[in-house]
Amino acid sequence: MAMPKQWEGRVRGPIIAAPMFLVSNPELTTACCRAGVIGSFPALNQRTTEGFVEWLETMHGNLTDKDAPYAVNLIVHKSNPRLQADLEQVVRYQVPLVITSLGAAADVVEAVHSYGGLVFHDVVNARHAEKAAKAGVDGIIPVAAGAGGHAGTVNPFALVPEIRRVFDGYIVLSGCISSGDGVAAAMALGADFAYMGTRFIATQEANAPDSYKQMLLEANAADIVYTPNISGVPANFLRASIEKAGMDPDNLAPKEGGVDFGTELSAGKAWKDIWSAGQGAGQIRDIPAAGELCQRLLAEYRATCEQLGSVRSAAA
Repeated sequence: MAMPKQWEGRVRGPIIAAPMFLVSNPELTTACCRAGVIGSFPALNQRTTEGFVEWLETMHGNLTDKDAPYAVNLIVHKSNPRLQADLEQVVRYQVPLVITSLGAAADVVEAVHSYGGLVFHDVVNARHAEKAAKAGVDGIIPVAAGAGGHAGTVNPFALVPEIRRVFDGYIVLSGCISSGDGVAAAMALGADFAYMGTRFIATQEANAPDSYKQMLLEANAADIVYTPNISGVPANFLRASIEKAGMDPDNLAPKEGGVDFGTELSAGKAWKDIWSAGQGAGQIRDIPAAGELCQRLLAEYRATCEQLGSVRSAAA
């Protein structure tokens, strides 16, 4: 699909820096947007709606109409007590892109559409994609096997085509993308954007402890544990961080009560002490400034596209 008209000339490549719980912040988001990459943060990374408003004010002061747009993630789940209050502020500040998780709600879509904003919704299978499409979302984010945070188990080569059969809007592929080559591969598969989270944890602006970033540098795909027993929803975490928290990654007790975003902000072991990452961590070997990383990713993406074009020309 063509780039959204309101983003033309501002977005320099098909990359979205994913909103990461506790990690994403205005500094990281601003650096990405100024480099031509869509940056984002979860509303719940601020402990109150008033704090969330402060971040929205910061973003409006930091960015111009020449920068890439930013996005805010809203958890659309009954246990998130702030959804309506945060949504009111999203409308008030006319956030360009809203990324919804754990529930596709037509009233949220309608509210964002009222001022011309777009809504992308993350899913882990084609059934959830159909529900999101019925809710009227503009884009769907297939969270494929190996993605950081709450993730699915379906291979992207199966998931993207299945979703494309039931949805003709934007597709944003998530899962193990840590380089510009991976971005090009996502486009070749039929996605319109690549969704990158783990790679942006290892940046200077990310709100993550230095030990978290160092653990990413040392990790490989085999060091990622997929389990519902940390947060209440199946998610990928760094094995070393589970062990550091005094737990056995191979014998985790089920989390009682399931996911609850009303209490998750108390920052228990999940997310604060046990760190999320995707299998793409094995490709991360440095901690650059976010703007530098964006420029690198865009250059790699363009070089790969040119190389593939040369291959197709030679084969013709």
